[in-house]
Formats: sequence, structure tokens, C-alpha cells
Amino acid sequence: MSGNENRDALAGELLAVARALKEQRLNVGSSGNVSARCDDGFLITPSGRLPERCSVADMVWMTMGGVGAGGLAPSSEWRIHRDIYAGVSGVGAVVHAHSLFATALACQRVDIPSFHYMIARFGGNSVRCTAYATFGTEALSKNVLAALAGRNACLLANHGMVVCGRDLEHALAQAIELETLCEQYWYACQPGPLVLLSEEEMAEVLERFRYYGDGAREFKT
Repeated sequence: MSGNENRDALAGELLAVARALKEQRLNVGSSGNVSARCDDGFLITPSGRLPERCSVADMVWMTMGGVGAGGLAPSSEWRIHRDIYAGVSGVGAVVHAHSLFATALACQRVDIPSFHYMIARFGGNSVRCTAYATFGTEALSKNVLAALAGRNACLLANHGMVVCGRDLEHALAQAIELETLCEQYWYACQPGPLVLLSEEEMAEVLERFRYYGDGAREFKT
């Protein structure tokens, strides 16, 4: 396929994932955004558009310098996506969602600790929550990069989640997994204090995850 055909095919995948996030109830309305690395830039969903009313042509291609091509404005969170591609190796796609349980925990501004061994899927013994910053700002992007150090997902304080993947399919799977863990953590906290896995127990899990399916350490920096 030509370069344009490749970009159109990837834009189709991007739109499909944006719609899937809404079908999975990880986003509602026009909230959240998705991107995929493309050529020497990236494709991202447009700002303020319902996925079901978007076409493939509405996906916005951006340079790494932050310049968009096409008639629609890119998502207001394009800086997060651009800075992840620039600063975290191995990332091919990024999902940002306002899912129910991830957002509820993010509003508590808490990290998700090692209450379940599947936390290791995200690269460490916790999923961090960023410091708060206004949406769409450089400050928020910097906070996300700090929270992603050695990780491939984080919560955004009073906001939602960000998840990195090898490609769009992987990023979607990671987002669904993180929301599931957030829901489990929320319910597990209701009866009282949790029993967390120890540093040694999580170290063993992290070692095993080097050879497990998707590989939990792919984006560790």
C-alpha cells in the first residue's frame, strides 16, 4: 500500500477503537481521545466530536511539532500523546479515557497499589496518579510523563486514565484491563484495609511478566 493508503487504514483502526471505548463504557459522549503513531507524526481523534458521528477522514494527522493537518482541530490533549511518543520508547498507540472507576479513583488522587498481581501488567508494583493540572496544558503532559516513568499507564488527578500500547488493539486491551482493576480495587476497599502483595512477591510477578503474553515491561524507561 502507498503511504496515504497506510494512513487511511490506520485512521480506520483509530476510529474503530474510539467507538469501541464508548461501547465498552470507558468513555461517554465526546470524552477521551485515542492516537496512533503514524509516519513521522501521529493520528489522533478530533476535538469534541462524537465517535459515532466521525468518519475516517475526520481523524487528524499531526507532526511531532504539534501542527495538525486537515479541517478539524485535534483533541485538546494532543500534547500528552505527542510527548509520550517523543519520550517513551516502544509506544505505538495511546488511549485516554474518562472511565467510571478510574476517574473515581483519580478524584481521590490515589495510586493503585499491589492489591492484585495483574497490576504488574502496567510495568511496576503500582499504577500512579498524577498531580493535578488543567486539561490540555503542558503542565498536565509533564505530570503524565512523570507518572509513566517505568510504567505504561497512569491515572490523571480529577480527570481519568492514560494507557500506552504497542498498537491500537493492545492499547484498547490495556485500557479495559486497567478499568477492570480500578473497579476491583474500588470494591475491595469497601470492607476495610487491604492485604497488599509484598515487594518480593511483586518482584517475582514482574519477572514472570517478562515472558507473559503482551509483556508488562515493554514501555519501562
